[in-house]
Amino acid sequence: MPKVHYVDHTGQDTEMDVPVGENVMHGAVYNGIEGIAGECGGALSCATCHCYVDDAWTAKVGGPSSEAEEELLENASSEVKPNSRLSCQIEMTDDLDGLVIHMPESQY
Repeated sequence: MPKVHYVDHTGQDTEMDVPVGENVMHGAVYNGIEGIAGECGGALSCATCHCYVDDAWTAKVGGPSSEAEEELLENASSEVKPNSRLSCQIEMTDDLDGLVIHMPESQY
């Protein structure tokens, strides 16, 4: 099962198994990872799962997957950067084993 490294704003790294086909947001929420709220449950209607994809992974993960994701990112409470994504829109694959995401200090 692929692993995701969830790095909080202080640098604390928590590694979790996230099944292929599941999204990064659910991997955090289901495992009690602080820093990703996912209030809409992955319905692409909030920005409380905002994350920063580590520079080493941006090419594999790619940019916002849709215009809707881009619009929601504009309303994120933390700074939006070129590597910003909504973690509910990052679906796990075997190729993403070892993915590193960084979480903003706050989702609100």
